[in-house]
Amino acid sequence: MKAARWYKAGDIRVEDVPECQIDEDYDVKVKLHWCGICGSDLHEYLMGPIFIPVGEPHPVTGEAAPVIMGHEFSGEVVEVGPNVTNVKPGDRVVVEPIVCDDTCPSCKADKPNLCKNLGFHGLAGKGGGFAEYTTFRHKFVHKIPDTLPYDKAALVEPISVGYHSLEAGGFQPGMTAVVSGAGTIGLATIESLKAMGASKVFVIQRKSVRQEYAKNSGADAVLDPAECDVVAEIMRLTDGYGADIAFECTGAQACFDQEVAAVHAGGTVVVTSIWERGVSFDLNALVIPEKKIVGSICYCGDDFDDVIRLMDEGKIPANGLITKKVALDDIVSEGFETLTGPEKKKQVKILVSANPDELDA
Repeated sequence: MKAARWYKAGDIRVEDVPECQIDEDYDVKVKLHWCGICGSDLHEYLMGPIFIPVGEPHPVTGEAAPVIMGHEFSGEVVEVGPNVTNVKPGDRVVVEPIVCDDTCPSCKADKPNLCKNLGFHGLAGKGGGFAEYTTFRHKFVHKIPDTLPYDKAALVEPISVGYHSLEAGGFQPGMTAVVSGAGTIGLATIESLKAMGASKVFVIQRKSVRQEYAKNSGADAVLDPAECDVVAEIMRLTDGYGADIAFECTGAQACFDQEVAAVHAGGTVVVTSIWERGVSFDLNALVIPEKKIVGSICYCGDDFDDVIRLMDEGKIPANGLITKKVALDDIVSEGFETLTGPEKKKQVKILVSANPDELDA
């Protein structure tokens, strides 16, 4: 089968590889329809390895680079292992791509996203979504309704990242929120906040078409730090008090600093972004007003099923998030290079397919 494999930063190759086979009693084989290029994939392309094991094999998969990439995908079940009961051939599905060891305290507490050996399908080896087929453990395979198209279903994974960050930050309905960045995770966070009852959502985004994306996703105000004092404006919009909660989705020091300053005393900043370098931070800005900074990584529990339901009900519409579709053969030139080039701000989510029927639809 055809697949896109990561060898090193700047080196992703579309190659013919052996078609994946079920090798565990609880495995599910999926014919892939669409897979999105994630910000994490871009980090690996530009600055990796970050999550991809190089030299030493991943402790769960036993594999190291080169690995098949892609973890935001939808598809159809074509085969299941003898002990699989939750899905059957013909089911339409998405996959929660967590690789975990099942034995550490976090896994036993039903928090596999905090596994000490955490990895991701499409980054840690043993298959991925930039291919014709993949296999994965049954318990992380979720059925989707017939009313949710395969292309939009490929957004369940990134939207679940934004949705989970609300839980990580202790969000409650009625809160005022700040979101930095209107890329995929930023937009997913905006739509999750609106679906879950945020009173106001203010978005920090420099001038580009992404400002319009933010408004279309429900932002109440979009603030450009090149045109206004973002913190002062958020204070004005909250009657001088500050926001209740903020979500950092850019990996940029300036946005992080603005969000810490923009939440009120006792408020929370949730960091969802993956960082390519460290930050410099005055801890007194945290200690004296007793603010909180928390991290949020991927998803767990019912996050995927909740997002599938909210998307199917139209409460998370995700309209306009898919900005381009490309063939697997063109993933580097039309995908990764587009998302890292001069036109990157025009894009939100680029979907990739090895299925000619999808591309011709």
